[in-house]
Amino acid sequence: MTVAGSLQSTSLDLPTLSLVAVCVAGLLGLFLIIDWLQQRNVRALAWWGSAYLIGASSMALWSVPAPLFRLPPEVPGALTFLACGMIWNGVRLFQGRQVLSIAAFAGAITWILFSRMMPGDGRIVLGACVVTVYTFFIAVELWRERRQASYSRTAAFVVPWLHAGIFLMPVAMHTLFPKVFGPSWLTAFTLQTILYAVGTAFIVMLMVKDHHVNIYRNAASTDHLTGLLNRRAFMENAVALCARQGRRGEPVTLLMFDLDRFKSINDRFGHSIGDDVLRMFAQVVRSSTRENDIIARLGGEEFAAIVPGGMEVAVKIGERIRSAFETAGVTVRSHAVGATVSIGAAASYEAANGIDSLIARADAALYRAKYDGRNRLRAAETSETSERVRLIAAARRSGSAGAAELAQLRQQGRTASLA
Repeated sequence: MTVAGSLQSTSLDLPTLSLVAVCVAGLLGLFLIIDWLQQRNVRALAWWGSAYLIGASSMALWSVPAPLFRLPPEVPGALTFLACGMIWNGVRLFQGRQVLSIAAFAGAITWILFSRMMPGDGRIVLGACVVTVYTFFIAVELWRERRQASYSRTAAFVVPWLHAGIFLMPVAMHTLFPKVFGPSWLTAFTLQTILYAVGTAFIVMLMVKDHHVNIYRNAASTDHLTGLLNRRAFMENAVALCARQGRRGEPVTLLMFDLDRFKSINDRFGHSIGDDVLRMFAQVVRSSTRENDIIARLGGEEFAAIVPGGMEVAVKIGERIRSAFETAGVTVRSHAVGATVSIGAAASYEAANGIDSLIARADAALYRAKYDGRNRLRAAETSETSERVRLIAAARRSGSAGAAELAQLRQQGRTASLA
């Protein structure tokens, strides 16, 4: 028996597959719509559910042997491409991006304009290409959301193209090997569409689940007013940063912030203006710090930031925040508020077990800034222990040339602890 004959004898029945595809798409669409009715805040579910129902309708119109009423032959295909466009826009909406309504109809319009100009195989290739384009853009949107993970640039480029190329495979089979795959390529394409529809629905539900998990996680770790980390989350992240910097023999610096005369601002202008001042300061801190700096609202008008680096780096960051907030706080909602901030800074080379002493030293420097007249930064003196750790780290980085100095420093540390 020839290869072509084997494929024909084992090929699945196309009308049966089409019926299965209609039922699967319709059930998935109803499931997503019901899920949206229970979670009205996730509007993307309505887009996805509607897209699946439209897709089921298009497949039913395409495969029904004797329709009850006649429609132009382009309608089923146009509905299919509209469904693809709606799924893509649903993903964009879910990721917080703008819906592109024109793009949702672009595939359907393309099909209506050009499908009649092409022969039978040309129409099929055109349809497969339109689906591939939409599938590629859906994959790109999904991949963009994984920007937090450390994936390589190569993977970020290859995966979306591979994702879209799946739909071109049956077309390539039909074009390159018409004698072998000609009778069965449409069956393979239909089966592939069913599997893809089910897989996409599972991806959608996992996205919604992760969305809710992130909401609950963020609610537990962030301050509701400013969106910064809360005290508990700040301490967890600060300890981790201190431990990481300690292993590298590199310093961390803690900045403590306290808004000047904040109670007076509340008393004079009301708590609504006070809340605006807090939000304004949070925005100033975000725009004035680096991506790897950890910032938080500890409570009331108290904020903190811990930065990887020594005192010189932290002083530049602190002064940038102080100056920017002094400028921004002159007027708040047409009120001459004149808000300013006092800052205390303390640096350390010690590991995570030194976080409490670091906070105490930065807090003492902050009170000194208040005592000296507010709207200024004061740095704490480096502790003897931290200075010794710094010198040891410097000697270790210098290599064998600093071995004698390293041994001497360690001996000094043991002598000091015995004393």
